[in-house]
Amino acid sequence: MCAGETLEAPSGPVRLTALVEKAGCASKIDQASLKRVLADLPDIDDPKVLVGSAAGDDAGVYALDDRVCLVQTVDVFSPSVDDPYVFGQVAAANSLSDVYAMGGRPLTALSIVGFPIREVPDQVMRDILRGGIEKMAEAGVPVVGGHSI
Repeated sequence: MCAGETLEAPSGPVRLTALVEKAGCASKIDQASLKRVLADLPDIDDPKVLVGSAAGDDAGVYALDDRVCLVQTVDVFSPSVDDPYVFGQVAAANSLSDVYAMGGRPLTALSIVGFPIREVPDQVMRDILRGGIEKMAEAGVPVVGGHSI
């Protein structure tokens, strides 16, 4: 939005699932297409990378030293429910599960939110973020920032 531009809130309730073609993990790119796209891309050879992109996992593992590793993941999750607060919780739990699946302990999180601002009222995005923040707090993980589009 540019300086001086204002938006009118849409009328009626927003159905989050109506904003996407596929919900949740069903919106992922299929394996065959992903392999085709990733073929022949350079892979940095670093002995500290214990789990890299070649593994096909949802997270990577990098050795900081002989005892401590960093588990990194990023997750974009399309709406699988219409309730904004519940969607925020589901998205946060899904992100946490990627770290847990690698044997890690989440320490902090970043929030990513991307919605058509002209179709989604501020309160809907606020409720999504609140659900995610509260799910992270339940796991003892502070949300330290993020990005929006």
